[in-house]
Amino acid sequence: MTIFSRFLKDESGATAIEYGLIAALVGVALIGALDTMEDGLTGLFNSIGATLTAATGS
Repeated sequence: MTIFSRFLKDESGATAIEYGLIAALVGVALIGALDTMEDGLTGLFNSIGATLTAATGS
């Protein structure tokens, strides 16, 4: 019975799981934020590309 009670009190893996959950939430938030800015970023990079193409004459 002492092995089972020691197993229940062991919390060494809990911190790693919490950090994993936080990382997953940050990832979901980043995906959501980038999804909402997608059109603006696409337009910005297309404008930069067109400007560079015009400047180099390629």
